[in-house]
Amino acid sequence: MSMNRASRWAWVALAMIIVGLTACSQNALQPTLTPTTSSRIPGSLIRFRGNYFSTAGECGYCHTALKSVNGTVYSIQDDWRSTLMANAGRDPYYLAHVAEEVNRHPQHREVIEAKCATCHIGMASLTEAFSNSEVAILGDQGLLNPDNPLYPLALDGVSCSLCHQIQDINLGTPQSFSGGFNIDSNTPAGKRIVYGRFDVNPAMATVMQSASGFIPQTSAHVTRSEFCAVCHNLFTPYVDDNGNLSTDLFAEQTPYTEWVHSAYRDSQACQDCHMPTATEAVPVANTGSPMRDPYHQHYFVGGNQWMLNLLKTHPDKFAVSAESAQFDQTIARTLDQLQTKTAHIQLTAEPQDQSLKVNVRIDVLTGHKFPTSFPSRRAWIHMIVRDADGKVLFESGAFQPDGSIIGNDNDGDETKYEPHYQIITRPDQVQIYEPIIGDPNGQVTTSLLRAQRYLKDNRLLPTGLDKNTLPSEIAVYGEALQDPDFQAGGDIVHYQISFDSPPTYPLSIEASLYYQSIGFRWMHKFSSLNLTAAQNFMALAASVPNSPIPIATARITLNTVQP
Repeated sequence: MSMNRASRWAWVALAMIIVGLTACSQNALQPTLTPTTSSRIPGSLIRFRGNYFSTAGECGYCHTALKSVNGTVYSIQDDWRSTLMANAGRDPYYLAHVAEEVNRHPQHREVIEAKCATCHIGMASLTEAFSNSEVAILGDQGLLNPDNPLYPLALDGVSCSLCHQIQDINLGTPQSFSGGFNIDSNTPAGKRIVYGRFDVNPAMATVMQSASGFIPQTSAHVTRSEFCAVCHNLFTPYVDDNGNLSTDLFAEQTPYTEWVHSAYRDSQACQDCHMPTATEAVPVANTGSPMRDPYHQHYFVGGNQWMLNLLKTHPDKFAVSAESAQFDQTIARTLDQLQTKTAHIQLTAEPQDQSLKVNVRIDVLTGHKFPTSFPSRRAWIHMIVRDADGKVLFESGAFQPDGSIIGNDNDGDETKYEPHYQIITRPDQVQIYEPIIGDPNGQVTTSLLRAQRYLKDNRLLPTGLDKNTLPSEIAVYGEALQDPDFQAGGDIVHYQISFDSPPTYPLSIEASLYYQSIGFRWMHKFSSLNLTAAQNFMALAASVPNSPIPIATARITLNTVQP
């Protein structure tokens, strides 16, 4: 290291210590600092320090401008701030769901809001819980009211000092699921532990403690899938016909359990796909940190491109901390994840004089079901056959501008749903890979607090997941269980098409796998609800078309009838 560079880092370290000591002395005078105006300025990280948690703005200045061994610049804070983790408390769809469930079941408001707050606005809700205060999300007393003292913590979503304080206790067990993670509630501010995968030398640990109030400690548990499962395996009670909460739990989201039963368990963790490593060594702090390899980028890439677009479109409305260019990067990563790392599609065809047999094969690449997690998600096959003049001879799975699928029973009637198909013979039959949830009476519902069972679950299974031996929480439900072509790693759908007269060759056949993070019924369920959060969501949703994303496409041309 040159003398100039060494001097620069020395001055940075000294500055961090001064900043940290000033902040710590302030923190000793009052339970929580009054948030700076940056907590409500779009494009600025929130600066707020509390007794148990600090926002990303208190961490970010040491974890940006990270120059790799080859000179590439990385930034943890800039990667994170445009993700749905960072915006978990801003998500208007989440807030509309909370409002809907509280409106349906006001007697369970405290339970509903406390459960939903744990993983979406965990820093604020746990701060309340640690002081034995009632946790509320909405309303005048809610944590997402800008006048609430803990509002900056709530707005910062799933932030640095939440995840990195999760302790290695019961991880991977049911006790840890559904927000059952453990965070120390006794150690005073300024002495609290945060966990990371790398050893930190004592001098740098002192700098971090002084600057942020947290002491780094090495622990490999942050690299394991069990760490992510605390919020991404979610089991919820349901409200029975008498208005009581059940003691039984419904498996609302189970990507971790799906992964445990897949072939990926021994080769890839959640972090490998959703926090991909850099291809070079990178320091994790700009205060003199050594080069680290592997360096996991804080991309938190998923599949909800639609919500990212909504947040980007209304930065002032949400007071987002990300800039438009940062949203563009996360959106691009999401699209790449969906279109290169999710599934492949293949076509084969057998033409006859007045008929056509087409086989569509889907090979899934994910380490969990696809789609997975929140039950609003769905994928489907759009298959189309054209003659030599471009005339459409057969089409299944076309969609409309409002996001509905033509021929889908559920989009046409909320009380019905499209079955799983092994063979499709008509245009109004559509192969849709989705969960359909039922209430205690077996009726289709999109109310999470009435969800008691799966009426249909034919989501594509990851490699190694045997559908015949699965536990009930991740089982296959409906016709797919008896479909011999629906197996671990994908599905084959057979199309048997009859023509009124011999078609004009060549025939062009195209099949695409499409994906929506919010299906039609799940999107429009709020249209008739006279609730502020629901109407706010619908007004915002109108600005971003709910267009499906093509995951994979295959095309073939048939030049003549086979002999």
